[in-house]
Amino acid sequence: MKIGLIGLGIMGKPMAKNILKAGHSLMVYDINRAAMDEVAAAGAQPAKDGREIGASCDVILTMLPNSPQVKEVMLGEGGVIETIREGAVFIDMSSINPLASKEIAEALEKKGVKMLDAPVSGGEPKAIDGTLSFMVGGDAEVFEACKPLLETMGSSVVRCGGIGAGNTTKLANQVVVALNIAAVSEAFMLAEKAGVDPQLVFEAIRGGLAGSTVMNAKAPMIMEGNFMPGFKIDLHIKDLNNALETGHSVGSPLPLTAAVMEMLQTLRADGCGQDDHSAIAKYYEKISGTRIGRE
Repeated sequence: MKIGLIGLGIMGKPMAKNILKAGHSLMVYDINRAAMDEVAAAGAQPAKDGREIGASCDVILTMLPNSPQVKEVMLGEGGVIETIREGAVFIDMSSINPLASKEIAEALEKKGVKMLDAPVSGGEPKAIDGTLSFMVGGDAEVFEACKPLLETMGSSVVRCGGIGAGNTTKLANQVVVALNIAAVSEAFMLAEKAGVDPQLVFEAIRGGLAGSTVMNAKAPMIMEGNFMPGFKIDLHIKDLNNALETGHSVGSPLPLTAAVMEMLQTLRADGCGQDDHSAIAKYYEKISGTRIGRE
């Protein structure tokens, strides 16, 4: 089985390396030549474009920023759809609008190609470790056939339903993560302003009901003022925009999501779009005039 991967960014590059470590034959493509060279040095075969991957590979993976990029790479002029072979499987690991997943799947179905939408959670550290969580939508038989491949990159691989279910689940995940970071930031600012050390608050509450994976990962970053991106604010804005659009289309109100989206938009306007999403704390620091846990 030959695998093709398009998209070697923060997430795609370490995911490609884990596929190679598992012993698979891998062809890769990205517009960033340096990223391609790095993965090629690890054993991947570089492709000249997506069409070459379509013509050469049995399973084609994408890890791209958003719906327009996935649609362009797969369905656009010069796209993978022009050369993809009948019987191939397409797995989109990007986080995109569920409606776009269904549109792409319908187009590929006409070519005899099955699709899974399989967005991930865990950020760059878990992409490097190979412990990502996959949320997958698509046919059950196709899922079972492809699950071992996804397990080379993730420690949790769960089918959530038909096409689009993976991305719907990812949107739910991103809502929970964004609101959780905002809640942590708000609570720690309360402690800071009240004269209680946020680090001690963190130690006191992390083992209780308020504790969470998000808190454990992001609270130290907030208190250190370390906003080097594992997952950028710009990308979380993209995800919440997709969540709001999906919510509007299905009649599901998302008032808390809308509030956090406005915080993120404020931060982007302040030039923080490339910061880690833990920089939601900067919103509270700006309006309060106080830093959390540091001078």
